[in-house]
This record gives sequence, C-alpha cells and structure tokens, in this order.
Amino acid sequence: MSAKKGQKFKHYPESLKVEAIRLHVDEGWSYSKITTHLDIHDKNRVKVWMKKYREKGQAAFEDRRGDPHRAETEQERELKRLYMEVDVLKKWLLILNREG
Repeated sequence: MSAKKGQKFKHYPESLKVEAIRLHVDEGWSYSKITTHLDIHDKNRVKVWMKKYREKGQAAFEDRRGDPHRAETEQERELKRLYMEVDVLKKWLLILNREG
C-alpha cells in the first residue's frame, strides 16, 4: 500500500492490538466482529496483526519507531560540544598568531 501525499495513517496502540488478538484467539470472535467492536477502520488490519502475532508473538506489537542506537547521553553531547569549542579556540589562536 502506497501513501498519498499528505495522507495520515491511523495508529492503533499496542493495548488495542493485544485485545483484538485476545478476542480472536481466546474468545473465538470473527475479524469483522472485532473490527466493529473496537472501531478499527481497516477491515484487514486484524488479519495483519494475527499474522504478525503468529510469526513473532507479543513482541510484534512493541513500538519500534525511532532509532534506538541514536540516543546520545548527556555526557556524549557535552563531550562533542567541548571538542567543537577546542577546535574553535585552536583556530582563533592561529588567527591571533598570524596577526601579531
């Protein structure tokens, strides 16, 4: 499915996905009954969630948006800032030595 310019996608929370799976697996509800009951607009969405659940289990619904490897600590940011400051001061010292 390709997105159209300016299109917004409906995001369903993990708890709703888990409830939909529970209703289907434990209670035996049909996909259409679940979509109506939980007000899910895409009729095939629960089928997609069931497929993911069968493949990966509960971990399939964890929110993985963003890059977890990108999280910098406060110390790393401060260290970068200090390195940049040292570089600026070195360049400033070179300029002063040329003029004087």
